[in-house]
Amino acid sequence: MATGRILPDAPTLDAVLPPFGIYVHVPFCAARCGYCDFNTYTAAELGGAPDGSGASPDGWLAAVRRELDLAAATVGPRPVDTVFVGGGTPSLIGAERLGAVLGAIRSTFGLAPGAEVTTESNPESTSPEFFAGLVEAGFTRVSLGMQSAAPHVLRILDRRHTPGRAVAAAREARAAGLAHVNLDLIYSTPGETDDDLRGSLDAVLEAGVDHVSAYSLIVEDGTAMARKVSRGELPMPDDDVAAARYEMIDDRLAAAGFAWYEVSNWATTAEAACRHNLGYWLDGDWWGLGPGAHSHLAGTRWWNVKHPARYAAALAAGGTPEADRELLTEGERHTERVMLRLRLASGLPLDLLDRAGRAAAERAAADGLLVVDGGRAVLTRRGRLLADGVVHALLAGAPA
Repeated sequence: MATGRILPDAPTLDAVLPPFGIYVHVPFCAARCGYCDFNTYTAAELGGAPDGSGASPDGWLAAVRRELDLAAATVGPRPVDTVFVGGGTPSLIGAERLGAVLGAIRSTFGLAPGAEVTTESNPESTSPEFFAGLVEAGFTRVSLGMQSAAPHVLRILDRRHTPGRAVAAAREARAAGLAHVNLDLIYSTPGETDDDLRGSLDAVLEAGVDHVSAYSLIVEDGTAMARKVSRGELPMPDDDVAAARYEMIDDRLAAAGFAWYEVSNWATTAEAACRHNLGYWLDGDWWGLGPGAHSHLAGTRWWNVKHPARYAAALAAGGTPEADRELLTEGERHTERVMLRLRLASGLPLDLLDRAGRAAAERAAADGLLVVDGGRAVLTRRGRLLADGVVHALLAGAPA
């Protein structure tokens, strides 16, 4: 069985680590998907807030501009290598507002030459005009939430777009001139069959994208889906089924010229890999703008208050929207480095491990979970399926 090729220049992916990235959180959604536990709000949930507050798109934009000024005063001169607008549903606020956010970042910090600028979008709130507006504003990349091409799977996930809309949107994005287009898949949803997933992969490849993300469904506590599972209306996703589906995805994408560069992400070239997310995985610095957004600078992590109105009010009063922070210990930073770098095809430098950890890596290699070569440990496909256990073994110096 194929194991999925690795990008030829994967070991050099560390070199594209951005010195500084900015994440922008858009909290608005047209409807709440049953599996989602992100910090998002529908219009009905925000209906009692004044129009000028952060609970409206224009109020949110004004608040983000204020936080951007705060970020610049804190960080000082530092060009931005990557921008990632996530949510929520960024496409709901339109290309003009997204362009205004990027313009504010450009005028405050400046964008480094060749900066990667991404926005997430839902297929149903995009159009050729929307994508043209993104290109005009300076966006280089879009990530579309496809999830599945099977109508009944989309219904279980409470997704509103029609099965063919994600493919059409991806083609429109490429036609508009966006350099890189990603499609997101969710697999092992209750009720999904092998044929359903094959059909979704067919659709992804027909769309002509250069990046695919695929995540096994996780039933998060407090979500509508979790309540359905607890009532017996839906079965809990099966781990063995999820593993088999992952192998199916990896085989199909590898045969089509995609390479895995992170456990859940595949790209056709190193240039198509998401540099912003590589910044997270490679211990980079970023500032998170928006309600509930997380930031990280030099080992300090903090996060904003979640509600859009509270977020905007704090900034309007001349304060900070920060809810809390933590200073990571050297031990915590080490654990995160091992955990995150091992997820990458570029691998974990063995010099990050102590003697017991290196011995555990050799045992994991003998068990077929790692390839140890050139001073790095890289997960095999079997190792990718058991990544959490491998990480634990390397940190504890115990057998995987």
